Amino acid sequence: MSITNVRMKPARRRVTPARPASRTHGQSMPDQTPTEKQLIDRARKGDRSALGELLENHHNRLYNVALRMVSNRDDAAEITQDAMLKVVQHIGSYDGRSKLSTWMIRITMNQSISFLRKRKLRKTTSLDMEYSGGGSGSAASSDGGEGSALRERIAGDEEHEPSQRVEQSEMITQLHLALDRVDAVFRSILVLRDINEMDYQQISQVLSVPVGTVKSRLFRARLALREEMSKVFPIET
Repeated sequence: MSITNVRMKPARRRVTPARPASRTHGQSMPDQTPTEKQLIDRARKGDRSALGELLENHHNRLYNVALRMVSNRDDAAEITQDAMLKVVQHIGSYDGRSKLSTWMIRITMNQSISFLRKRKLRKTTSLDMEYSGGGSGSAASSDGGEGSALRERIAGDEEHEPSQRVEQSEMITQLHLALDRVDAVFRSILVLRDINEMDYQQISQVLSVPVGTVKSRLFRARLALREEMSKVFPIET
């Protein structure tokens, strides 16, 4: 039999598993940035680094909420610190039923309202002392704060003549003063809706009231603000 007529079986080749590609030669690394949910889970388990990152991510928004409420940068910074301390103390009780930002804003809003009530009490006590001859009678000034949706609605984006700019500036100042004179409960809903532009459901979660209450309270708050503004800028009839 000729060797050429014999069918040879091909030799089996030993397959060596391929080595994973090295990550040290300029190849892109997968994104390892944790999601907010992952940070929350870690924070609830006591991971201080994760909690610190969450606080850093939300700090500016909480500060702006406090600033719109109290119209003073130093007071807003103090309120923000107090609010973040409460977040640290109670992060374990956060149940995830609302967004983390909504939960944090609720804490900040409660701290702001508490601060305003204490400030109102101090002012009342100071006035009582003044009328009884025990006070100096000096008036406290307030910081105008940063821009807001309410202010922009009045000022607008268009250019104005110098005389018009003066009028607009005066109206902006009076708006801030009027907002300060509105009750803290009304002010909170104006800040959440007209400045932070939160929807009714989010406001409901922040204030822990039904959506129907949010709508009716917002209507009353806008009437109260309009009434305060009309004392300075009478509405022509």
